[in-house]
Amino acid sequence: MPRTTPEPEPLSHVARPVTIIKAPRLSARLGLDIIIASETFQLTGSFKFRAAYNLAAKVKEKMLITASSGNFGQALSYACALLGKECLVVMPDNSASVKIEAVREFGGTVFLVDTRLKSRAQATAELSEQHPQAYVASAYDDPLVIEGNASLGRELAAMTPAPEVIVSPIGGGGLSSGIISGLTSAGCLNRPHVTGAEPAIANDAARSLKAQVIVENESEPQTIADGARTLSLGKNNWQILKEGLAGIVEVPEHHIEGAVRLLFNLANLKAEPTGALSLGAVLTSPGLFAGRRICCVVSGGNVDLKLLKRILLPDG
Repeated sequence: MPRTTPEPEPLSHVARPVTIIKAPRLSARLGLDIIIASETFQLTGSFKFRAAYNLAAKVKEKMLITASSGNFGQALSYACALLGKECLVVMPDNSASVKIEAVREFGGTVFLVDTRLKSRAQATAELSEQHPQAYVASAYDDPLVIEGNASLGRELAAMTPAPEVIVSPIGGGGLSSGIISGLTSAGCLNRPHVTGAEPAIANDAARSLKAQVIVENESEPQTIADGARTLSLGKNNWQILKEGLAGIVEVPEHHIEGAVRLLFNLANLKAEPTGALSLGAVLTSPGLFAGRRICCVVSGGNVDLKLLKRILLPDG
């Protein structure tokens, strides 16, 4: 029986608004003024739904193919289910099991790949050759992805009191470029600075900003922040980030884990390591943020429970 495609609802009618969390205990512990903007309660558990729904609703193709460590795969699978479309997702075979299961539960078809033998890009290209009628959706390097994520930037622009600096996790750059685009389109007269937070062992974005050209990783860096295991920034994102980012903090792995623990213990928030990068940046360079009103974007909460237990109870 052929699929029927319902008329898409606007993204603003489907996505949940960002959750703003005041965290007085966290602020007191760190001696800083911190507000959390959490996307952990977004549909499919991360900001990726904004981008995925916007893209799936606006392309004409009935089948979409993507590569994802998990969050975009979940988001695109659910968006396609809402829109009566089909979704194929290439995932590393070491992706968090909770993310693999979620992609399937949202209706996506998973293709696991050993990235030591074959890159996600190569596996995606092979799948695209088998399905030439499909749209290949980048998780971060697509104007429709940036446009969807800009909705978060516009919501942050409406915060009162306005933050002076927004700290955003950065992997491929889709979130940060979207936030910058949204803040710009909202016409903020005193636009907050946007600072990226990137794993130190996956620091291609920081190296790119210093060199003023895109610098690629030789292979997928195996940071605990799996959403930042990207080879490079996207070309569309780079055009925005090279001018719009105030800087990038390179976060060591122990500060990523420390941020997960602090968010859980002092803000009652379950964050995945990639989502905790923003607070990890504050832990890494507290002097950079001293005396400023800080908004930490926690981009998602899809963390494997075994990993979460290991982080929360390191001596257990």
